[in-house]
Amino acid sequence: MKLHELKASEGARKKRNRVGRGMSSGNGKTSGRGHKGQKARSGGGTRPGFEGGQMPLFQRLPKRGFTNIHRKEFAIVNLDALNRFDEGTEVTPELLVEEGVVKKLNAGLKVLGNGTVEKKLTVKANKFSASAKEAIEAAGGQTEVI
Repeated sequence: MKLHELKASEGARKKRNRVGRGMSSGNGKTSGRGHKGQKARSGGGTRPGFEGGQMPLFQRLPKRGFTNIHRKEFAIVNLDALNRFDEGTEVTPELLVEEGVVKKLNAGLKVLGNGTVEKKLTVKANKFSASAKEAIEAAGGQTEVI
């Protein structure tokens, strides 16, 4: 195949519909908007969720609870994920991101006590659960809150 033999496949390029260009075009006169009414006017139409004056669904449903806009979302790591590191390694949040254990450090890192840790590690994190702290120190490691 050569450059001069290239051709767009049929239906790959669709022509733009030019409205208001005569009756024979199929979209002349009212330009496909029908006669009068809200949608026929310039700037006409309704906002998303509008149900013609009927009480909209999101207003009919009961509201419950509260969302704290200042909530801190911590990245979570369990103890069994720390076993991949060598004995005596200093495990920091940056190292965990680098290794792909954690994808994103939102407000910080929290270590939870799910699983067991078999190696002596120095773990630096923003928060530790009581069981995680206990397990790391039982294995001969250290925990450090940053």
